[in-house]
Amino acid sequence: MSYLLLAAAAIAAPAETPPAETQAQGVISYPAAFFADAQPNTANDMIARLPGFALDQGSGVRGFAGAAGNVLIDGDRPTSKSDDLQNILRRIPASQVERIDVIRGGAPGIDMQGKTVLANIVRKGGASTTGLISVVNNFIYDGRNNPGIRLEGTRRGDGKALEGSLVMAGFLDDGAGDGLLVQRDGAGALIDRADMQVEGDGLQVVGTGAFETPLAGGKFRVNGRLFLERFFYGERDAFDSGSLVESREHDEELRGEVGLRYARDLGPRTKIETLFLQQLESQDFKARYDADGDAERFANSRKLGESIGRASLNHRRSDRLSFETGGEAAFNWLESQTDYSINGAPVVLPAAKVRVEERRAELFGQATWKPVPTVTLEGGLKYETSRIQSEGDVVLEKSLSFAKPRAVATWSPNASNQIRVRLEREVGQLDFDDFVASSEISNGGAVTSGNPNLNPEQAWVAAVAYERRFWGSGAITLTLSRSELTDVIDRAPEVVVSTCPLLQNGQRDVTSPACTRFDRPDNIGDGTRNQARVDFNLPLGRMGIAGGTLRGFVVWRDSEVTDPTTGEMRRVTGERPREWELHFSQDLPRWKLNWGVDVFGDWKETYHRYNRVTDVELRAFVTPYVEYKPRPDLQFLLQLQNFTQRDLVRIQEVYAGPRGNSPLQLRESRQYENGMMVYVRVRKTFG
Repeated sequence: MSYLLLAAAAIAAPAETPPAETQAQGVISYPAAFFADAQPNTANDMIARLPGFALDQGSGVRGFAGAAGNVLIDGDRPTSKSDDLQNILRRIPASQVERIDVIRGGAPGIDMQGKTVLANIVRKGGASTTGLISVVNNFIYDGRNNPGIRLEGTRRGDGKALEGSLVMAGFLDDGAGDGLLVQRDGAGALIDRADMQVEGDGLQVVGTGAFETPLAGGKFRVNGRLFLERFFYGERDAFDSGSLVESREHDEELRGEVGLRYARDLGPRTKIETLFLQQLESQDFKARYDADGDAERFANSRKLGESIGRASLNHRRSDRLSFETGGEAAFNWLESQTDYSINGAPVVLPAAKVRVEERRAELFGQATWKPVPTVTLEGGLKYETSRIQSEGDVVLEKSLSFAKPRAVATWSPNASNQIRVRLEREVGQLDFDDFVASSEISNGGAVTSGNPNLNPEQAWVAAVAYERRFWGSGAITLTLSRSELTDVIDRAPEVVVSTCPLLQNGQRDVTSPACTRFDRPDNIGDGTRNQARVDFNLPLGRMGIAGGTLRGFVVWRDSEVTDPTTGEMRRVTGERPREWELHFSQDLPRWKLNWGVDVFGDWKETYHRYNRVTDVELRAFVTPYVEYKPRPDLQFLLQLQNFTQRDLVRIQEVYAGPRGNSPLQLRESRQYENGMMVYVRVRKTFG
């Protein structure tokens, strides 16, 4: 079905009363009965079926405010950054959910976390004890197995709560499969071919715990998380010419997090909230590449931490006007040691040994006003300042400061239509991963150096969204946005000056081909980005499919920056021009089951390095499934993952030097083939 035809049909559809109570303009409440036919197991299952709502899990940036997702639990944002939002929702049994409120465009007294649409999960009161045991296995097409087990328990009562979970599971890199490698020269003549034997898999162990209790007239909560992951990647390429190339990667990561939150009402209309978050992480990565006597070795060991303190005061002046103000302080640090050698000889690598620290503070204030019942206005200003210091191979110290205004206007003329307009200055958080070196030598790539001297990317963003609700639970949203970018973080070449030949005047010739060059993250100047997105939820009862729903989205992106190597205009590195998903499901309560098909659409990413361009293309991933629930406390799930056996294609064009003035030297195509996997889960709940 064409997305444009779908949009046209939705806009033309007559308005109907939705099967949910509209509490106020812009706030829609979905009681638990709305989801009954789907027999959901967890709050995550319920969120997935909210009309017109797309889950945003937030981002992994430093700080707390900028990393928010778009789901609240009992009006509060989860006090965690490292815990995946979907996993948090999976730990809330559907039987404990009273309703889910969807806030569209803002409402007085609600911190929208920088989002235009939020979902608030409201849990039932009273005492309860619940538990879960879930056993899974993924039968891989090549004979491997990925078993897993999940244990959960929750006790709630008298305003207190005790929660705990443990997950142990194997996983695989579904883009790593056997396949064919073809190498051609710049003129297109065949150089060599190879059969690739590729495997990537690992193990995760995750433990979480939380305790919540009344304290001094308020509510106190402490939560913790421990995460361990081990991953192995191996590739063996046997060429027709007789050459043999082998590569290996080992990655081990350990993360811990503790979060504290205290919230208290200071009156009927005023609330104060404080939180503290501490994260620590250790990671060891090793890679090796062996080819006909040539040997490359890469190793990186890093430790990092983050401490965050935040306080906010919310005052609801009336049902139409509220204010919020507060501040956040954060301290981040990273220590990294990188070693790289070719045939046993150490290679000078920029930023190989560094310690980076950042101290950041932010003050914010915002107001939400409903001048009339159909209009909501939200305005706010954040001001942040930070100081970054680096020592080791890169010594620097600099201070940054930014003002970040935001304005949102929402018009809801009736329950079926809403228009949202947003104007905001966004300032990205620096990613410490960009500060240190990384490696792609295992799949024909190269070593990338780090760059601690980055400025955050900034953007003035203008966006407009139109939402139309129809056919009871149907919804379609069209969102258009335009971003004017400054200090775009992309890829640029770095010359190791000490490796360049000396000129007669004693200076180094940094233009010489003899210089060692690396690719690195860098600020490459200004740019633009345009995006159009359509989200839809289409009930199929009118089309003769009782209990059927078609959900999905499609995004089109276009951006423009100046390539620092060639001087030509191109797309931002790694940006996907198009993304889409389709999810069909049908609830059959009479048979105590539901079934459906999930389609995760194809996409393409292009990465620009100073001497190479890499295209990564992934075909659509199709998964039919059936879920059977003979009793409310017992559920069986069967999935046929990658039913169409899609593959991953990686095409790399390598130049003899910088792309702007060097000939094409090599064109390498890697096609990784993957088969169908059978995923089985048995889930038993208690309480």
